[in-house]
Amino acid sequence: MDLVVSPDKTKYMRFSASPSRRSEKGATINGVTYEGVTEFIYLGRLISNDNSIEKEIQRCILAGNRAYFATISLFRSRLLSRATKILLYKTLIRPVVSYGAETWKMLKKEEHALLFFERKIFRRISGPKYENWEWKSMTKQELEEMSKGENIVKWIKKQKISWLGHLERMEEDRMHKKIFIQELEGT
Repeated sequence: MDLVVSPDKTKYMRFSASPSRRSEKGATINGVTYEGVTEFIYLGRLISNDNSIEKEIQRCILAGNRAYFATISLFRSRLLSRATKILLYKTLIRPVVSYGAETWKMLKKEEHALLFFERKIFRRISGPKYENWEWKSMTKQELEEMSKGENIVKWIKKQKISWLGHLERMEEDRMHKKIFIQELEGT
């Protein structure tokens, strides 16, 4: 049985730190030209030729918004307490937003985007408060108290450390462990 690669379904992408070396030209192998792309989705993750995680985090935040609006009837219900709604957020929406986050290298910009998303959800959960004859939304400090100090960025960092511990305990012959202990040569 021979392996047949479909030129219509197969794409080609070139990674490089230098923008001039990230061409979108296709690759020709044995007379067959494969289309060049700048990004594609693999196993639910967006992979781009500049190794930027910013677009992937925006995709995850959009997925979290979809998950929130799919369960909005639960979050608007007056039968559920605020604590239950926070638990729903942590079990239903946060995992959607942080899918694959163990491999992210986040900068402050991405951390702020994730924190902004989480605060937006917590503000929707808590609703406005009536104080001194006017309606106000909750402050950052009140939202942090509501989340009991464990925001999404801290949770992702905890997941990264958990993955590192898992990786350290792996047998030496596993591919993940081999890649982890591999020493790269060159630049």
